[in-house]
Amino acid sequence: MNPIIFLKPVFKEMIWGGNRLGTDFGYDIPGEKTGECWGISAHPNGDDEIANDCYAGMTLSQLWDKHPELFGNLDGDRFPLLIKIIDAKDNLSIQVHPNDEYAAKNEKGSFGKTECWYIIDCPENAKLVVGHNAKTHEELADMIHEGKWNDFIRYVPIKKGDFIQIDPGTVHAITSGCMILETQQNSDITYRVYDYDRLTNGKPRELHVEKSIDVITVPAKSTEDSVKDTNDLPKNQWNKLIECDYYKVYKLVLDGELEFEQDHPFLNMSVLDGEGTINGQKIKKGDHFILPAGYGKVKLSGNMELIASAV
Repeated sequence: MNPIIFLKPVFKEMIWGGNRLGTDFGYDIPGEKTGECWGISAHPNGDDEIANDCYAGMTLSQLWDKHPELFGNLDGDRFPLLIKIIDAKDNLSIQVHPNDEYAAKNEKGSFGKTECWYIIDCPENAKLVVGHNAKTHEELADMIHEGKWNDFIRYVPIKKGDFIQIDPGTVHAITSGCMILETQQNSDITYRVYDYDRLTNGKPRELHVEKSIDVITVPAKSTEDSVKDTNDLPKNQWNKLIECDYYKVYKLVLDGELEFEQDHPFLNMSVLDGEGTINGQKIKKGDHFILPAGYGKVKLSGNMELIASAV
């Protein structure tokens, strides 16, 4: 049987980052503005090293290339997903992602970016930017060009345990104090619409206004369709949060034991809280690993919260 693939995350310092990936998750972070932990990543901007001795020195992208059997011999020139934990000490820019077609044409063959967020933690009465208030494309362009941000930006209330799907074309932004697990296509393409006029090294960060106007969906989908509460799902079973063209995402709150069959081409797993074992191996909060193709029977035990994803 192929072993469980454990990963060493890559960390990213960001203008809006904090230190909770260190204090809350126990990671050895590079500094006090660490915004992202790329927990399962084979992207050129952050390619996780494999922690298993049997694959010593290999990265996830190399494993994908050299051992396709571990991933169900899926088609594709790259590992399809990217799993991050995001610690937003400050607000992220107001942004939007393109779809595959637009990114392939305008971003040197990159994937587009469909993503979803699971809210690990957030302040009381927290809100995220999801969607916008423009009724037509013309109104959208006017609002952006004239800087009518209060009219343009739509906030939605969120709480811990909420789940949000962010399709390409959705205006979105994570706000200060939120900690999020993000499951996304393996892409790093983000168009910034507005960045609160912040400076990095004395200069504003690059905006991508015209590309943003090109790709933003008008009108935005309704607030009710954007946020899903996952707090009262049954314990000790995998609960599917979403299935779209790019991924399926599941949540498990374990209190005791669960046995299941790993029958996906591969299954990404992230432990968001607690500790326990998987087939006798110890796992804890902050661990990210992949159950390879054909892994078969899995026995989890302990008190843990996990998010898993497959294609």
